[in-house]
Amino acid sequence: MSKSQFKLRSKRLSRRSIKDLMAKWIVKGGGLSAIVAIFLIFVYLSVEVAPIFFKAKQTPIALAYPIPGDSSKTLSISLEERLALASRITQSGNVYYFKPKTGAVTQRLKLTLPDKVNISAYYKPEATSNGNEDEGGKFNLETLVLGLSNGQILLAQTSYKVTFAKNGKRIITPTLNYPAGNKLISTGGQSPIKQIAGALNSEGITLVSSGGAGKLHITRLEKSGSLMEDESKMTISTSEITRPKNEKIQDIVLSKDQKSLYVLIANNSLLYYDISDLKKPLLLQTLPIGSENENVSQIKLLVGGISLIVGTSSGKLSQWSPVRDGQNRKRLQKLREFKTLTSSIIDIVPEYRRKGFLVIDRSGSLAIYYSTSNRLLLLNKLKQTDASRVYVSPRSNAALIETRSGKLQFHKIKNEHPEISWAALWKKNWYESYQKPEHVWQSSASSDDFEPKFGLSPLAFGTLKAAFYAMLFATPLALLGAIYAAQFMAPRLRQVVKPSIEIMEALPTVIIGFLAGLWLAPIVEGSLAAIILMLLLIPIGVIAFGYYWQKLPINIRSRIPDGWESIILVPIILLVGWIIFTLIGPGIENSFFNGSLTTWIQQELGIPYSQKNAVVVGLAMGVAVIPTIFSIAEDALFAVPKHLIQGSLALGATQWQTLKQVVLLTASPGIFSAVMIGFGRAVGETMIVLMATGSTAIMDFSALLGMRTFSANIATEIPEAEVGSTHYRVLFLTALILFIFTFFFNTIAEVVRQRLRRKYSTL
Repeated sequence: MSKSQFKLRSKRLSRRSIKDLMAKWIVKGGGLSAIVAIFLIFVYLSVEVAPIFFKAKQTPIALAYPIPGDSSKTLSISLEERLALASRITQSGNVYYFKPKTGAVTQRLKLTLPDKVNISAYYKPEATSNGNEDEGGKFNLETLVLGLSNGQILLAQTSYKVTFAKNGKRIITPTLNYPAGNKLISTGGQSPIKQIAGALNSEGITLVSSGGAGKLHITRLEKSGSLMEDESKMTISTSEITRPKNEKIQDIVLSKDQKSLYVLIANNSLLYYDISDLKKPLLLQTLPIGSENENVSQIKLLVGGISLIVGTSSGKLSQWSPVRDGQNRKRLQKLREFKTLTSSIIDIVPEYRRKGFLVIDRSGSLAIYYSTSNRLLLLNKLKQTDASRVYVSPRSNAALIETRSGKLQFHKIKNEHPEISWAALWKKNWYESYQKPEHVWQSSASSDDFEPKFGLSPLAFGTLKAAFYAMLFATPLALLGAIYAAQFMAPRLRQVVKPSIEIMEALPTVIIGFLAGLWLAPIVEGSLAAIILMLLLIPIGVIAFGYYWQKLPINIRSRIPDGWESIILVPIILLVGWIIFTLIGPGIENSFFNGSLTTWIQQELGIPYSQKNAVVVGLAMGVAVIPTIFSIAEDALFAVPKHLIQGSLALGATQWQTLKQVVLLTASPGIFSAVMIGFGRAVGETMIVLMATGSTAIMDFSALLGMRTFSANIATEIPEAEVGSTHYRVLFLTALILFIFTFFFNTIAEVVRQRLRRKYSTL
């Protein structure tokens, strides 16, 4: 070799080394980039999900400034939504507006009271507007029901009007209104009112009061008027309830819908009345809720007016709600008990827009609970231990605490996601108005009083159910087709069949879902018997054809080359399917099921049927999964070394024995990977299950009912979810669960594949 040739060769080797090195680092970089990308996705999902499990935080802003206004008893304090102002209504009839951070009084108004008449009782119904601004620019409409010493009732309403100055500065002006006009409402008696409750909505007002005569007075003001009248009039109707045994009334609570009345009497019994028919108030239940060792100290309704929170002198807290029993009668049922505090409960304040509540106990502890998740979100010992009452802001982001020594404390609260706990996500939960604990996903409703239900179990169940039925349909067809194509099919036919099946994977799943929901689902409903018969008769028809094919003379069979026999099966399968759909299926439905198997199943067997069900999902999603499993499994089977197959045949084994003892064992790692990747594909499928399942979050394994999966739920609800809300973050949690689920199964699949590969690599 000449010197020039040697240099040229060295130069080529150097270039090749550089190219090899570059290729090596490009491949490594690509692999590392994929790993980093996956890790960053995991980190991003985790960051979005983490806040829903944080506890509440309390930050003191102003401690112990004197209560603004006069020294008379405070009836109610309310904070406006933006925390710029607060109002205090006193027993003397004064309304003071002040800054919650400093206590500086900005305005004083006076309630319209008759001369020499005092306020003897008060009640604060649920906020009527939930803090939303109305058409007049007013927000934070809060009503106070005032019982007077002359037996009459006054309704007062505080609100805040928003205007803007020329420089764009927002001006908040407090106003004082009277929902029933400036008139006092008579209860029919003249003795001072000792206990009072009320509720009001756009249709009218219901007031319940108690004096000293052993009776409860009910007054209802309802709007009336014809379409021709410009203004509606108020009609007043009254009723009375005699207290059982004239027991002393401790407290009265009226539900928001003005139908349920709860009366707490001194012997720790709770009377539950239905007053929807004012002429015939009905005592539904007398329930002992205390004991000899503990007294009931507080009862308050949660937002929505359905559930009752009961606090006792021993620090116990429980939630009660009306539930219909087996005879369709309403009965109060204890839904849950909360973590006990150390001393007597002296004040319970429900939040304005959520099913949470704040609690003050005798030892000076402030606690924040949430009912649905049964979480104690905050438990702090206040610096001033003589706290007596707590007042929460409309957004639940601040609270004013009143002490027995005449001071106010202002605290900021951060409590963004109280609805979530691991038990609420995965275990059965007893929701309001439900007869028993259940797994439920229902993230939103039209009412602001709605109790969000974030149970993930129905979604996890639906995900696995959809994947199971899809794999039940796809796995046998894909694997058997791969075995035939790799080991028995003629090479020229395989070159056509394999690409044809693989190209099916490029078919958009939205098209498959569209066809499944609008075309396949009605066919399955109308021909369910034929669908079931196809699963039984088509395999029998194929076996029967194979049997009779072997009986044909050899000169006829030899006309079909080896590996091309499947071509003859195509018309046979189509013929059998046509016979089943046009003759056998309808004949059986007409003869035995009154013309419709689906109707017979519902009426005779009592099994519900949904048009978009697991059968439709299995057929449609199976079509999407088959190409994945077929392609990977066929490649693994076809890649089995030919010398192993030829050696087995040379030793006298048949093709089937060789397939069973050599080919399947050698290709088992690839077959296992194909099935696991197909399973992962089925678990993560979105559009097909979104359009073909009915999207009903139920837990029923019946193939005749639909389901809702994680992926379909995300696709359905993420456009509606408010960014940063609990709903939004729970959807990210479902995405994280899907991510971990697929990562776990893919990891297991790879581990098993490597073990199988090592085990059978010596064949």
